[in-house]
Amino acid sequence: MATYDLVVIGTGPGGYVCAVRASQLGMKVAVVEKNATLGGTCLNVGCMPSKALLHASEMFEEATHSFAKMGVSVSAPKLDLPVMMNFKQQGIDGNVKGVEFLMKKNKVDVLKGTGKILGTGKVEVSADGKSQVIETKNIVIATGSDIARLKGIEIDEKRIVSSTGALSLDKVPGKLLIVGAGVIGLELGSVWHRLGAEVVVVEFLDRILPGMDGEIAKQFQRILEKQGFAFKLGAKVTAVDTSGKTLKATIEPAAGGAAETLEADVVLVCIGRVPYTDGLGLKEAGVALDARGRVQIDPHFATSLKGVYAIGDVVAGPMLAHKAEDEGVAVAEIIAGQAGHVNYDVIPGVVYTTPEVSSVGKTEEELKQAGVAYTVGKFPFTANGRSKVNQTTDGFVKILADAKTDRVLGVHIIGREAGEMIHEACVLMEFGGSAEDLARTCHAHPTRSEAVKEAALAVGRRAIHM
Repeated sequence: MATYDLVVIGTGPGGYVCAVRASQLGMKVAVVEKNATLGGTCLNVGCMPSKALLHASEMFEEATHSFAKMGVSVSAPKLDLPVMMNFKQQGIDGNVKGVEFLMKKNKVDVLKGTGKILGTGKVEVSADGKSQVIETKNIVIATGSDIARLKGIEIDEKRIVSSTGALSLDKVPGKLLIVGAGVIGLELGSVWHRLGAEVVVVEFLDRILPGMDGEIAKQFQRILEKQGFAFKLGAKVTAVDTSGKTLKATIEPAAGGAAETLEADVVLVCIGRVPYTDGLGLKEAGVALDARGRVQIDPHFATSLKGVYAIGDVVAGPMLAHKAEDEGVAVAEIIAGQAGHVNYDVIPGVVYTTPEVSSVGKTEEELKQAGVAYTVGKFPFTANGRSKVNQTTDGFVKILADAKTDRVLGVHIIGREAGEMIHEACVLMEFGGSAEDLARTCHAHPTRSEAVKEAALAVGRRAIHM
């Protein structure tokens, strides 16, 4: 019987990072993975493939609409979707092989099969009708999440698809109906809209991007509508008729009222994700779940069963790969007797559309609800030199600072490369920095990041370039 210091169930960003850190700390580690490849949802059917298609489709749109005005004459680009999908697959394969390399480099054993917790210190790994029991001092549950489903609407991954199916369509749909105006829906909608689809987004709430800063969300919606998106907010899809050549979706007001029917070639259901705990044997082993099916943990990631911990999408908090990675490092360090820690107030979020949307810390709505007095500094990219010369001036930077201490409480950006620019705000906030600290930091010229400095100056009502 194999024995380990740590067995990690799941090899997504949380799981494999946890395994690497534990190995660095001198532990004998194994990972359990039920899928054919390592990397979890993120590498295989999530973050990475979607970014490949977002990049490729953006290049297609740039060649179609932007090259000529820059003096670059090319014939009208033609879409070769199979080649684009191969480009996506190459990226997946490269990243998956990278994780396999990391496991070998760090001497982490990879156990293929489905993991089940039999109790403290015991994990059963089953594959191809055979099973083995692994003994271990510690177990980390890193099984991630699965797509949330709409009652009465069956996902076949061909015409009614989840994010997984939407990454592998064999032709561009004439009409794409998206259920859910969150990050995933808007990113995948952007991909197919750029390639020629007519996109309609139905959202139960009266706004897009729930949880993001309201002002940013409104501006972003206007930009997407200008690009050609159509939105039906405060509405819900109650049924999809699949009997005809085209799908017929029944849409009703969220507050009740008369229904309407929309036709579509493909319906994408992306209303969120749910913790994945199937087959883990948690109830039998005595691992407690909360009312939403998430594994309950204490501040040190420990579950109700001694020696068993949990991280990532399967526990409370934002379902983000980088949050899972930080938790993976922290729990490995805690198991090793160190002081692992995650600062949940400084976890950035990014929407990888064009323009991008990024955010870290508190929104205005959250600060108002908490009764925190704050000041706002904003700076538009229309007044940023680099953005002007590149003719990419959509969006702005918004900084929220404590009215008494000037400490930065939140930063929100909509604009080109917003996902890269957010990180100086993360570093500043990690060290408890003020808007004045950011405003006094020299930024290279000409860069888009100067808009961040100017927004910090604007907190004190002294922006230079507007």
